[in-house]
Amino acid sequence: MKDFIKILKRFIPPYKINLASSIFYNILHSIFAGVAMLLMIPVLEVLFETSKQVDNLMPWTLSKDIIQNNLYYYVTLFKLKYGLTVVMPFIGALLLTATIFKVSFAYLSSTQMVIIRNGVVRDIRTKIYNKLMSLPLGFYSEERKGDVMARTTGDVSEVEASIMSSIDMFFKNPIIIITSVAFLLAISYQLTIFVFIMLPIAGLIIGRTGKALKHSSRQGQAKIGDMLGIIEESLGGLRIIKAFNAEKKMKNRFGNEAENYRRIMNKLQRRYVLAHPLSEFLGTIVMVGLVWFGAYIISNENTTLTGASFMAYIGIFYQIINPAKQFSTAFFNIQKGLAAMERIDKILLANNNINEHEGAKTLSTINKLIEYRKVRFSYNNEVDVLKDVSLTIPQGKTVALVGQSGSGKTTFVDLLPRFYDVQGGGIYIDDINIKDLKLFDLRELMGNVNQDAILFNDTIYNNITFGVENATEEEVINAAKVANAHDFIEASEEGYYTKIGDRGGKLSGGQRQRLSIARAILKNPPILILDEATSALDTESERLVQDALENLMKNRTSLVIAHRLSTVRNADLICVFNEGEIVETGTHDELISKDGIYKKLHSMQMN
Repeated sequence: MKDFIKILKRFIPPYKINLASSIFYNILHSIFAGVAMLLMIPVLEVLFETSKQVDNLMPWTLSKDIIQNNLYYYVTLFKLKYGLTVVMPFIGALLLTATIFKVSFAYLSSTQMVIIRNGVVRDIRTKIYNKLMSLPLGFYSEERKGDVMARTTGDVSEVEASIMSSIDMFFKNPIIIITSVAFLLAISYQLTIFVFIMLPIAGLIIGRTGKALKHSSRQGQAKIGDMLGIIEESLGGLRIIKAFNAEKKMKNRFGNEAENYRRIMNKLQRRYVLAHPLSEFLGTIVMVGLVWFGAYIISNENTTLTGASFMAYIGIFYQIINPAKQFSTAFFNIQKGLAAMERIDKILLANNNINEHEGAKTLSTINKLIEYRKVRFSYNNEVDVLKDVSLTIPQGKTVALVGQSGSGKTTFVDLLPRFYDVQGGGIYIDDINIKDLKLFDLRELMGNVNQDAILFNDTIYNNITFGVENATEEEVINAAKVANAHDFIEASEEGYYTKIGDRGGKLSGGQRQRLSIARAILKNPPILILDEATSALDTESERLVQDALENLMKNRTSLVIAHRLSTVRNADLICVFNEGEIVETGTHDELISKDGIYKKLHSMQMN
């Protein structure tokens, strides 16, 4: 329960007023529930003609004896004056009035809990998505997409169905039990002591039964993540799966995970469905014991407990049985929810090491240069991907990065917008360490065009304006023209408002790339990062994209990663990477004359 209370402390505070209102209504509901049962005593005594004659009306106070005396006085008065047929409707009207108040306050309490429950679930979902957006790329290299999706969907649904559904019980049932116990003590303290002995024993048995539920639930939710991961990989790689006739292999892989999930859930749900019958059986044992002990007390000559009072006692005690049974069911639910919350917290509490410190500086443009000063970086803190790399990039110049795959080129450019942080040395823009700049301002300086054009399932217009606020239609069209994209956009079914499908699947590779360039042109950044922007295109598309890139790179500081050396012949500076180091620098002609790695790479592509 400690973990459950911690969760409440984290997410309930914004709804303190709703919670206070719910507790207040629950108290009134519980009081009127007890009063309704107490009003059954004169009904039963009149019905069985065992009510005593009371001739004196006493001044009203909160004393139990005086309230009972005056109630019986009016029962006697009405009975003698009008007879039994009038007394019964009178007492019944009092009982009905108390019941109306009881159910009304119960409804009002539940409406407040609905607000809390749905609000907390919304807050959790929002917090997860916001955290996913703020976490560095390094987090996702350690996590499977399917498992992340499972935590943001299935685990949140589990928290909603278990923990949030138990909030009402947590704040309502204790009030009902405490208030009911007060009424029970007023009727018979001997029977109530007996109840205090029996109920904790039943609760202990139920608690022991649910201990293993949390572990099994965690396993089941992890399996859901595995299955979503397989689905995500299968849909993304469907072309390869079919090309290699690997459908059977993938079906077997998914089938094995589904079977493991079935076994875990069978074990989990067998234990879960045990909650209701177990609590029902234990409740019956307590009730049988209570009836036996009550009969024993009534048979005692000196007892003040009457048969009618005992029936009312049973009625009030029955109001405790349901909340107590709900406690047991909720205990099982909470264990499942806590397991889901642990998985969610792996996202919510994940360390974000890409932060801006207090007093970070603003920067709107680059005036001089970008400097890498003895930069060292490693993904696993073991093998350095970059080893004391230093490079100066003057403002407005184009620097090309070439070399074999895995030599550190992409890592080099990913450090500039702080997708990762350097572990040694520093990167400076106009002599300001990028760690001293506001993260938004730093990334606002840059535009990216990647090898795999990243587009969204939206219109062409919204993809071009992505991340650019208040762009006019004229500016969007001009950006598309500069990117050589206007003609194919106009030829589309709905022009700029054509939906392009998932990841731009309705477009060709060249069209997707030109939309990426149009997006970068519209942003108009002073620094441009191009990562293999033409490597996956056919010759015609490459020419169109290359022309668009040349338009984009004019008067900008550009970092260009390229495997096709023909695309970077005109770069102001070419840097050759090899095993995390810059081993050669110069223009195309200078590097050819050096007869080094660059010339070797160039010769291989020319042959």
